[in-house]
Amino acid sequence: MNWIQLAQEVIEGKRISENEALAILNSPDDELLLLLQGAFTIRQTYYGKKVKLNMIMNAKSGFCPENCGYCSQSSISKAPIDAYPMVNKETILEGAKRAHELNVGTYCIVASGRGPTNRDIDHVTEAVREIKDTYGLKICACLGILKPEQAEQLKAAGVDRYNHNVNTSARHHDQITTSHTYEDRVNTVEVVKHSGISPCSGVIVGMKETKEDVVDMAFQLRELDADSIPVNFLHAIDGTPLQGVHELTPIYCLKVLALFRYVCPTKEIRISGGREVNLKSLQPLGLYAANSIFIGDYLTTAGQEETADHQILKDLGFEVESVEEMKASLQGQ
Repeated sequence: MNWIQLAQEVIEGKRISENEALAILNSPDDELLLLLQGAFTIRQTYYGKKVKLNMIMNAKSGFCPENCGYCSQSSISKAPIDAYPMVNKETILEGAKRAHELNVGTYCIVASGRGPTNRDIDHVTEAVREIKDTYGLKICACLGILKPEQAEQLKAAGVDRYNHNVNTSARHHDQITTSHTYEDRVNTVEVVKHSGISPCSGVIVGMKETKEDVVDMAFQLRELDADSIPVNFLHAIDGTPLQGVHELTPIYCLKVLALFRYVCPTKEIRISGGREVNLKSLQPLGLYAANSIFIGDYLTTAGQEETADHQILKDLGFEVESVEEMKASLQGQ
């Protein structure tokens, strides 16, 4: 396969086929740099050398009734984690201050659970209004399955983006969780879109799915028209049903990132949870396909030092996208 030619065809409007997508995942390892060159050609066309920075606030941890096999916060997990109810507004604001200091464009407020109560929505929207007034950050909320009226409240408060991942393919979903359906996740993304909030939806790779499942995930997110696609790589946590699962290699992870860039050329592709333990020393290469990363810690696992992420970007010659540029790009979606 001529990856450079395929990339040019994608830029010109081609939608790659499932066979071409599968060929990316099955490509010989010695073609990796050519594959990434093609992915970078697409990425540079739409995003130049800009990188979007995101930071998570784990506003509510544990106590989740769901049975997701990858999650340390689920009802079936035996993992020792810090579990706590919704943090106070001051803690959420402190996290926003830290994000502002690190030149982070998007501040992500995440809460465990099937979905938010009306009280949760009131609490989050109060904090969001103050963050907007004080720091002007772009806000992404991730609170679970959302009702239409709750989405409208979040929109009115100034929430710019809402994350609800499809996580895996429809075919593989029941192997990961049975406490909600794949359609529940898709419906929440549609509710978010209908409210006027920018939809964010992504995946977790490495959960015993097939390569065909990974292709299905990418194509589903293309159809959902998610503006932002976080690509997580399983960080298997002891005490969860997926403990001990380590199927991924750094090179395969890079092929996955390239796949999402070829399938969803104009979208924000974010290297997310598990990048440190799965991409390892090849982390910097991921940004030739992706244009966004999380910095700092994740929900119940540690990331790397924020300064290390900034050093990677500096060494690559990439530039952090400013808050003003992020706002402009969001308005253009």
